[in-house]
Amino acid sequence: MSIEWPAHGLKLQARIESGTATIGVIGMGYVGLPLAIAFCEAQCPVLAFDLDAAKVDALNAGQSYIRHIEGARVAPQVEAKRLDATADLARLGEADVLLICVPTPLTRHLEPDLKYVEATTAAIARTLRKGQLVILESTTYPGTTREVMQPILEAGGLVSGKDFFLAYSPEREDPGNPNFSTTQIPKVVGADDQVSADLALALYKHIVPRTIAVSSAATAEAVKITENVFRAVNIALVNELKLIFTAMDIDVWEVIDAAKTKPFGFMPFYPGPGLGGHCIPIDPFYLTWKAREFNQHTRFIELAGQINADMPQHVIRVMADTLDARFGRGLRGARILVLGVAYKKNVDDIRESPSLRLMEMIEARGATADFHDPHVAQINGTREHPTLNYRHGVAWDPAEIARYDAVLIATDHDSVDYAALVDAAPLVIDTRNACGKAGVVSDKVVRA
Repeated sequence: MSIEWPAHGLKLQARIESGTATIGVIGMGYVGLPLAIAFCEAQCPVLAFDLDAAKVDALNAGQSYIRHIEGARVAPQVEAKRLDATADLARLGEADVLLICVPTPLTRHLEPDLKYVEATTAAIARTLRKGQLVILESTTYPGTTREVMQPILEAGGLVSGKDFFLAYSPEREDPGNPNFSTTQIPKVVGADDQVSADLALALYKHIVPRTIAVSSAATAEAVKITENVFRAVNIALVNELKLIFTAMDIDVWEVIDAAKTKPFGFMPFYPGPGLGGHCIPIDPFYLTWKAREFNQHTRFIELAGQINADMPQHVIRVMADTLDARFGRGLRGARILVLGVAYKKNVDDIRESPSLRLMEMIEARGATADFHDPHVAQINGTREHPTLNYRHGVAWDPAEIARYDAVLIATDHDSVDYAALVDAAPLVIDTRNACGKAGVVSDKVVRA
């Protein structure tokens, strides 16, 4: 069955397919910046929006502030006048397409906090014109695009699917992953009308090898949240197995490495000190909250969340017990060096990092917690951990490391010399099996 396209929809389609549509990307963080650069490299003009003047100035100077996005990728796009960064939201009307890449955190009560999505949508609504396509990429609960964004955008009289177009396409960024960059990951697209869906599919074909159309925006939202729930639940499983196997004097990392040799029916996940990043610690609670509206209970998801949330306490217990057993002292008055504050290895991203929670817990027990991270010189801008803001990391110095009572490996960065670390430190609490993976064996190393 053919559909009738509005004239401004056909004009937008022609601009998108020819690569002349101006792409506005809102939020120049770990999702928005690589997305903007990907469109620039596909020869599309991009307006990069961010309220942080420092980011805007850096981009317009051809510089990057994210480690895995090299400045050498930014500068040519600025020089070619394909990339124009701005903090002026009055310019939203200049873009033909607007991609929303803003944070979707949780409240203190573990409920969705959509203030950034709502504020961005309201800003778009003030300049919304016929023929614009708006796509949300931020992770959220099923129904957000239709129930939250659409009413705000339609409040001025324009109608979604007729006057302007609205879709959802979840970001799938994995910062620092050398095997899968933005342009190598298939893109899921969902919309509640066919014209919006077709326009969004045509847009993303410029930058990704494959697009997958689903039947609605809510379905696309459910896809993203399912991907992250899957990871959260499986990480909780191996965290629980770690506790069980440790009690049995069995190496959980050895078990997983052997199990993953099975070519079917098993996918390896690894334990750690807690969950970090912008998705896995947060997204399951979005679904849990939304499920209550339908009188559904997410018992499995909530149990996984509880297990993962308990891992920092487990790490602190192991460290305190080991200090007592080895040196006859507790945590009070101890000096602890936390190795790694990024939430995953080889990146500079500290969002929701369990390292920050561990540092707070260490200091709550009367110890001092310094940190060293080869990718993070200073802890900046954490809303949830204000006492750690602007704290500087310590330099790598084996002589200084020897003066700490223990080193806690919270992030397994590849660039760290683990042999030198173990040689210098009196005690190493390893939550990532970093020493084992580096081939370093010592009685000083205790895994937690």
